[in-house]
Amino acid sequence: MTHTASAIADIIPEVTAWRRDFHAHPELGFEETRTAALVAERLRVFGFDEVATGIGKTGVVGVLKGKRPGNRAIAIRADMDALPIEEATDLPYTSLTPGVMHACGHDGHTAILLGAAKILAATRDFAGTAVLVFQPAEELGSGAGAMLRDGLFERFPVEEIYGLHNQPGLARGRFAIRPGAMMASADPFIITVRGKSGHAASPQETIDPIVTAAAIITGLQTVVSRTVNPRDAVVLTVGSIKAGEAGNVIPDTAVLLGTLRTLNNEARVNAQARAAELVRHIAAGFGAEADYKPRSGGCPVTFNDPEKTAVLAGIAEAVAGKKAVERDYRPSMGSEDFSFLLERKPGAFIYIGSGDIPTLHNAGFNFPDDILPHGIALWVKTVETVLKG
Repeated sequence: MTHTASAIADIIPEVTAWRRDFHAHPELGFEETRTAALVAERLRVFGFDEVATGIGKTGVVGVLKGKRPGNRAIAIRADMDALPIEEATDLPYTSLTPGVMHACGHDGHTAILLGAAKILAATRDFAGTAVLVFQPAEELGSGAGAMLRDGLFERFPVEEIYGLHNQPGLARGRFAIRPGAMMASADPFIITVRGKSGHAASPQETIDPIVTAAAIITGLQTVVSRTVNPRDAVVLTVGSIKAGEAGNVIPDTAVLLGTLRTLNNEARVNAQARAAELVRHIAAGFGAEADYKPRSGGCPVTFNDPEKTAVLAGIAEAVAGKKAVERDYRPSMGSEDFSFLLERKPGAFIYIGSGDIPTLHNAGFNFPDDILPHGIALWVKTVETVLKG
């Protein structure tokens, strides 16, 4: 290993400045033009052998060859997009874009991978090829798919892929991972209930879609409690109800939006089928019609390959110490479109602790700069270990 902790420490002021600049200039999914341009520019300055832009619309891929010959290639991915949230911090680098902020830490993830890129380009202490993937639109659940459709792995062949996300509540300087299901699938759905409108004073002459929708919402919870094996984690949430405009009118339709989340594909398929069946039959019992349809933006289970998980956990232990790595961390019912990449290539996704800070997607969130060195060290060590030759 030619790099040292002091080498990483030397670049932290610069990496911190990048992170804060990204924070001040957040961009939504598939709009990360400024971020992508800065990433590509720095990769070129670092001396990457190839820098490709426009992969998945605004994605960037950097290719770096090690100084020793080798046929193996691995990928490491960072996400770049922000969220449609109005920032509520008093930071000197608070968002300059109204209604948009980095409330999930993707500014930090991008800065970490850029920092690792600078160290790796300076040392090239590995055999083979490192492919660094800067992905757009993770929050939309469609950035990974867009890069895949643009031929990510055909243009940049790799054997395995790794990703990282900060985790509030996990102590700073710690890492957490698990083999198998790391994060849940997420399947957004829309339910349209069709009834018969009329005067609120004469409900017997109508078919009330709101009452029907209420029964559907209650009935859908039996998908979790009475359809799924209790050992399988499933969460079904209806987060939006839209129906009618006036208090004295029974409307024609009601529209429900929600998400179904599971930790294994069998439960995922079965729960969706049962939900669709329940919706149809409950509506019929009220004389109405209703259908359950998937919406775009869904993700499969984020499934960590057991062998690659053990490798990444060992690397994290080398970076942070054995006691600072949890190898059997609880799975999350949140989702991550890195899962699409793991469907194509074996790999692993790991959490880096961001400590006692506001939760993800909170208007007061701010990525802690003091964990940047831990993330950079992890990715440098990963490349140099997996591609040791």
